[in-house]
Amino acid sequence: MESPSILKFTIPLSCFFTLLLSAATLKPVFASKVCNFPAIFNFGDSNSDTGGLSATLVRATPPNGETYFGKPAGRFSDGRLTIDFMAMGVGLPYLSAYLDSLGTNFKHGANFATAGSTIRLPSRIIPAAGGFSPFYLDVQYSQFEQFKERSQIIRRQGGIYAHLMPKKDYFPKALYTFDIGQNDLGEGFFGNMTVEEVSASIPDILDKFSLNVKNIYKLGARSFWIHNTGPIGCLPYILATFPSAQRDSYGCAKPYNDVAQSFNHKLKEAIVQLRIDLASAAITYVDIYSVKYSLYREPHKYGFELPLVACCGYGGKYNYSSSVGCGGTVTVNGSQIFVGSCERPSIRVNWDGIHYTEAANKFVFAQISTGAFSDPPVPLKMACHQV
Repeated sequence: MESPSILKFTIPLSCFFTLLLSAATLKPVFASKVCNFPAIFNFGDSNSDTGGLSATLVRATPPNGETYFGKPAGRFSDGRLTIDFMAMGVGLPYLSAYLDSLGTNFKHGANFATAGSTIRLPSRIIPAAGGFSPFYLDVQYSQFEQFKERSQIIRRQGGIYAHLMPKKDYFPKALYTFDIGQNDLGEGFFGNMTVEEVSASIPDILDKFSLNVKNIYKLGARSFWIHNTGPIGCLPYILATFPSAQRDSYGCAKPYNDVAQSFNHKLKEAIVQLRIDLASAAITYVDIYSVKYSLYREPHKYGFELPLVACCGYGGKYNYSSSVGCGGTVTVNGSQIFVGSCERPSIRVNWDGIHYTEAANKFVFAQISTGAFSDPPVPLKMACHQV
């Protein structure tokens, strides 16, 4: 598991002075004061989807949204996601999903994430059994490219839609956020690949990721906030599907978490290279894994309980079944039973076997917003490119 640490090492004196000189002559990339992000453009999967998949392919039904919105709000959770708290944290409204055509406002950004999205083109697409979103990262980039161009055409035309679009100078000043990669690992696990085979696929996955970051940079993006992937081996849908997998001391499936950590290690390396290739970019790597894993390691310390058990689900040790999900119905002894939520989602970590509760998402945001889990260790409000 990754966590902030200090490494001790020695270097030759001549190299030390060379590094000192280089550091003195390099122009700082990150801001030295609080940023003023006028917009957020988000790319990702269900961890940050605010309504994309729900508006197109798979609708979020009750009890999703019950805790905060009081009704389904396009999110696969009982309430808000980490991206919602991030938007609030920098003084912006919740992001409208790019794919939602009703009641959307893109003045302060757009959300291209959809639940089930992958970095690479998935082999199975919804509605195929076990399918993933067709809006993988290449498509999300293409949508953003078109959005940037067409939004400015609409602003120039004027009329009732002009004020719903971001200003031209918002794009280079915006924060570009990423939370994607979990489904690339999941596709392998559920596609009969061995843990070793999934691990071997990571370099190619991250090559595709880096290419998209570079392409978005070419469109003017300068401030990037990139989440690594969480402890997938702690999620009920993994635990219930692979019951024979070795467990760690907290009940998580160790081999699957090992792959997630391998992904994160290589993602961090990829970001180091991106910083070299994109010299004017401020790129923040955010260790979501460590924050989420702490909820499984010490749930009671943070006011949570039963972290491995889904709040909204049905059946088995983990209250999860692949045959009936949250909001579905199941026949028991001839009677139809609605699969609803637990009594107190506010003290639960997992919502539906895959996604986190609002309470857990709020906790995650509180930890990462400080910069304590970031590389470099800058808080969210200072993670912008210095102009």
